[in-house]
Amino acid sequence: MADLIITGDTIITQNGSGEIIEHGAVAVTGSRITAVGSRDEIMADYGNSARVLTGTGTLVMPGLINAHTHVPMTCFRGLADDLPLETWLNEAIFPAETKLTSEIVYWGAMLGCAEMILSGTTFFCDMYLFEHEVARAVEKAGLRALLGEVLYDFPSPNYGPAEEGLKFTANLIDQWQGHDRISIAVEPHTLYTCSPDFLKACQELAFQKKTPLIIHVSETKDEVANIQSQYGATPVHHLDNLGLLSSRLIADHCVALEEDEIDLLSERGVKVVHNPSSNMKLASGISPVPELLEAGVSVGLGTDGAASNNHLDMFSEMDITAKLHKSFKLDPTVMNAATVLNMATTDGARVLGMGNRVGCLAPGYLADLIVLDLNQPHLTPLYNPNSHLVYTASGADVIHSVVNGQILMENRRLTTLDLEAIYEKMAEISIIMAEAVNKKRKSHTESDIKEL
Repeated sequence: MADLIITGDTIITQNGSGEIIEHGAVAVTGSRITAVGSRDEIMADYGNSARVLTGTGTLVMPGLINAHTHVPMTCFRGLADDLPLETWLNEAIFPAETKLTSEIVYWGAMLGCAEMILSGTTFFCDMYLFEHEVARAVEKAGLRALLGEVLYDFPSPNYGPAEEGLKFTANLIDQWQGHDRISIAVEPHTLYTCSPDFLKACQELAFQKKTPLIIHVSETKDEVANIQSQYGATPVHHLDNLGLLSSRLIADHCVALEEDEIDLLSERGVKVVHNPSSNMKLASGISPVPELLEAGVSVGLGTDGAASNNHLDMFSEMDITAKLHKSFKLDPTVMNAATVLNMATTDGARVLGMGNRVGCLAPGYLADLIVLDLNQPHLTPLYNPNSHLVYTASGADVIHSVVNGQILMENRRLTTLDLEAIYEKMAEISIIMAEAVNKKRKSHTESDIKEL
């Protein structure tokens, strides 16, 4: 018996052997994949009982995995662009974040979930404020997510004092324990916003609750210089000195790394998430991903937040990843399509601790998959499916999305979310955010005039 069959002219399995099935199908029973094989065989075995999602010229593949983002920051998209990082933070993002409420975060997350479903993401990892509201949005949307409240060694607008952040996270972990799509991580912000003692407390909680520990690491050269000045060690060595480097740790960005740090990350089993668009837009630099992969480090791919990207389209992120490193290395063979596609599927799953459950189309895996329409000029002709997915396809080419066996989008129509209601709420929120930034800019201008 099967509940759902998804057919495709091409099936990208990502099953380790790189198997591609022509004129194939995927059978789904409940939340899991029952069988993957030829269309004729699957239909003969399961076709009498199942609903069928079909079409001509389609490609079926595992859903994409956005391994690092700040989903509610969709409400800051385009609010402040083309600014130096310090100006961007202090005159736009931080003032806007003072206006955040639970409701604003919920609707920003709803918008982000809609964007990700429409562009082929089925699983994402998030770090932000009021993360309980992100969890509520994810539950409504039907996506899979690893979520965590951003933790600082100073008061938060959500939970208050730093010690309350650990309690808030512990309660969040307990609340969502056993959920079939949502899990919680411990997520301290950075080394420069968290003291050594606070970081150790975060790690203790992660070990106690058996969850991942996630933190931004070595995002810029200035950060590295700051940590070296304060602690006498680079961020990676500082983390190692604190005993935080382990297979439980997920390090986001990792742009400014030395060769010995790459070896250390590999030796300790640390996972890394690459965020090329955000790093490029904020002029943070280029992560040494080819060297990380060569050293055996598991590397996933993320969009970061929509305030510094400015979108959540993982197809675009794959394209940028491949081309960025080829250009930087002056080597067209670096970061080939298969490697980058792995980062957005199987490797992303491994980074987020779901390597044996998602990111692959195989019996027993969770039924997280997407279908693309290849009957389009920019996707014709098709010689190499992996190449097309990385260099040519976009999120707009996705027509169906299935997560945990549930259809979240069919023929570009969302089944779990009301886009019009989301748009209406975001129109109200955008006014609040624009006013906050304009007020800060006006205050800054008046201060400059007084100094003159």
